[in-house]
Amino acid sequence: MKILHIIGTGDPRSGGPIEGLVRSYQALARLGYFREIATLDHPDDPWVKDFPLPIFPLGTRPLEERRRLDRLPWVHYGYTARLVPWLRRHVRDFDIVIVNGLWNYAAGGASRVLPSAGVPYFVFTHGMLDPWFRKQYPVKAAFKQMSWLLNEGPLLRKANGVLFTCEEERLFARNAFWPYRVREFVVSYGTSDVTGDCDAQVAAFRDRLPALGERKFLLFLSRIHPKKGCDLLIDAFGRIASSAPDLDLVMAGPDQSDWVGHLKQRAAAAGIAHRIHWPGMLEGDQKWGAFRGCEAFVLPSHQENFGIVVAEALACGKPVLITDKVNIWREIKEDGAGLVVTDDSAGILSLLQGYLGMSPAERQAMADAGRQTFLKRFNIEQNVLTLLDVFRAGISNGRP
Repeated sequence: MKILHIIGTGDPRSGGPIEGLVRSYQALARLGYFREIATLDHPDDPWVKDFPLPIFPLGTRPLEERRRLDRLPWVHYGYTARLVPWLRRHVRDFDIVIVNGLWNYAAGGASRVLPSAGVPYFVFTHGMLDPWFRKQYPVKAAFKQMSWLLNEGPLLRKANGVLFTCEEERLFARNAFWPYRVREFVVSYGTSDVTGDCDAQVAAFRDRLPALGERKFLLFLSRIHPKKGCDLLIDAFGRIASSAPDLDLVMAGPDQSDWVGHLKQRAAAAGIAHRIHWPGMLEGDQKWGAFRGCEAFVLPSHQENFGIVVAEALACGKPVLITDKVNIWREIKEDGAGLVVTDDSAGILSLLQGYLGMSPAERQAMADAGRQTFLKRFNIEQNVLTLLDVFRAGISNGRP
């Protein structure tokens, strides 16, 4: 069976949706389901050539041109004249279509073709209906309501199913925009289990950061973005640094909002710049070495639909220190796999203080619980079976 995914980009720096899609590819292929993806990328984009899945890059503007003209609304939206004609020619070559994400031309173009194409399709919202965005960006929310009436609303209303990664996300999405009429399914999400040589991976990571040496460290690994609460983490680490002189902080991830310079200044003002390390985006053995080598994983986000990096940390048997804005926080708290706090200055400070106040035995028990949480809830080998059940239910029930 052939599945077509429509997504804005295959760029691995874009975060969890493309990571999850790639991670689950082999698990689905073993069951006879093969994925191909159509994107708004340009064929010359650097990640296209060696992309691990069959990819159809349908964009017409090279990467540098897109960056230069990003302030133009249609460029930022990802408009490409090639998407709709390509879909009309090829969509019936596939058994199922999945639209990943909203508010870009991947969804906009899909809304012009899929409702009348006669092919079963589903929409994975990936947290993009979270009310946090409406509160944070009210002007954008007004434009999104207009887009909802024309594009996203009809696309979701006529889909065989709209997919959410957890119950928290599903409840947040309800009535985010008007009118809201969708067929909801909660599907498990996650990542593949960690493989490879642990010692070699840790060594590869530490070779990337010679200034870290053999010091212990807490790990942040995600996009460097205001939504992720990086400033709160820097400030909180500054306040506990003197009480944990043997502990450093690694801030790993791509800087997509030109924020690292400001954060470094913040660290310097607190006198802790020499104890914070910025390796940029980590991939492969270096990424897994960071997870395996850290004391605990920290994600102080103001909004996080699922947080695939949380599942990766759990797979490595690491405690996770998160906020209650990471939508799987209830599962983490229930299983004793980490600490959960509010997404404000006091909360993040208490998060670090709470972890440092634990005994070695308590930390190990939390790490062991984290590994079990991964196996029980977030192992992609098991979760793809839930996804296939949702496909069957959505198709058998037909369109709304």
